[in-house]
Amino acid sequence: MRYELAVGLRYTRARRRNRFIGVNSAVSMIGIAVGVWALIVVLSVMNGFQKEVRERILGVASHVQIVGADGRLEAWPRIAEQAARHPRVLATAPFVQAQAMLTSGGTVRGALVRGILPEEEDRVADLGKHMRAGHLGDLRPGEFGVVLGADLARALGVLRGDKVALVAPQGLVTPAGVIPRLKQFTVVGVFEAGISEADAGLALVHMKDAQTLYQLGERVSGVRLKLDDLFAAREVSAELAGGLPRDVYAFDWTRSHANFFRAVEIEKRMMFIILALIILVAAINIVSTLVVAVTDKQADIAILRTVGAAPGSVMQIFIVQGMVIGIIGTLAGMALGIVTALNIDVIVPAIESAFNVKFLSKDVYMIPDLPSDLQADDVVSVCLMALALSFLATLYPSWRAARVNPAEALRYE
Repeated sequence: MRYELAVGLRYTRARRRNRFIGVNSAVSMIGIAVGVWALIVVLSVMNGFQKEVRERILGVASHVQIVGADGRLEAWPRIAEQAARHPRVLATAPFVQAQAMLTSGGTVRGALVRGILPEEEDRVADLGKHMRAGHLGDLRPGEFGVVLGADLARALGVLRGDKVALVAPQGLVTPAGVIPRLKQFTVVGVFEAGISEADAGLALVHMKDAQTLYQLGERVSGVRLKLDDLFAAREVSAELAGGLPRDVYAFDWTRSHANFFRAVEIEKRMMFIILALIILVAAINIVSTLVVAVTDKQADIAILRTVGAAPGSVMQIFIVQGMVIGIIGTLAGMALGIVTALNIDVIVPAIESAFNVKFLSKDVYMIPDLPSDLQADDVVSVCLMALALSFLATLYPSWRAARVNPAEALRYE
C-alpha cells in the first residue's frame, strides 16, 4: 500500500483531538447519504410514474392513429390494409369518435363516445383487461349497448343492465326547429382503466351503432394501430404519412400526449437539480472538515515534508481522507435508496395507513398508487455525481496542506 493511502486512512480512523472534525465529518457523511438516498428514490418514483401513466394511457389510446381531416375517413379498409403492410404494425382497428351527453335519472354527464369493433379493439388496446363488469364482446350491432367508465357509471348512478339516454350534438331539422338526436342505450359493461380521463368520460359502443347515431354511413373517424415498439411510433407515423392521401393524417401517442410527458420529463430534471443541492451542501462540509484537519495536522505535515514527502503526496493524503467520507456516504445512500425504491409499494401504503393520508389522488395524478421503476443508469449517475463532488471538495484543502511551510509549522512545537 502506498504510504499516502495508508496515512490518509489512518487519519480517518484515528481518534481526533479536535471534536469538531469528527462531528463535521459525520454530518458530511450523513448529508451525502441522505442526498444520494433521496435522489435515487425520487428518480425511481418519477420513472415509475412515467412508465405507469404511459402504459395506462396506451391501454386506452393507441400507438398511432390515422384520421380524416374533418373527422370522417373514407375508404378506411384500404387505408387499414395499407398500414398493416408496414413491418412494425401488429394490428389495426377502425373507430368512430364523437362527443355526446349521457343522461339517467335526471343526471347529465358529457362523454366521449367511441365506436369500436370489439374483436379488433382487443388487438390494439387493453381495455378488455380492465373490465369490471361484462365484456367488450357484449357490444353487438343493432342492440345499442354501451360500456361505461367506472367513474362515469357511478356519476350517472347506473349498473349493468340499466338504461341511459345518449344525446348526440347533431340535431334533426324540423319545422319546429332543431331537435337533438336521442337514443336509448343499455349498459352492458363497466371498465376501470385507472385513468380519470377515461374512467370519468369515455363510453364505448359498437361501431355500427355509432355510425347509425352520427349518420356516418360506412365512414369512420379513423384507424388505430398497434406497433411492436411503442417508442418507434413517431418514426412509423412519419413513414405512413408519406403514403396517405392529402386529407388523411397520421399522428402518434407522443404528439397526442406531448405536453404531459414533456412536463413529467422537465419535472424529473428539476427534481434532480434540487435534490443534488443536498449533496452539494454535504460536499461543502467536507471542505470545512479538511480545512480544520489541515490546521490540526500542520506539525505532522511538516514532519512528512522534512523526511522527503513531496507536496503532491501531502495532497493525496488529504484527498484520501476526504474521499473516505464521500465513498462511505455514497455507498450508504445507494444501499438505502435501492432498498427503498424496490419496496416503495410496501413502505408508502404503510405510511398512508399509519397517518391516515393519501399521497396520490387519481383525479389529479391519473394513478392512485405511488409506482417505482429503479433503473441502473440513474443509480450509477447519482453515485458518480456524489463521488465527483466529494473529490472536488477535497482539492482546495489538500492544496493548502501541500503549501504548508515546515519551518513555520514547527516553530512553536
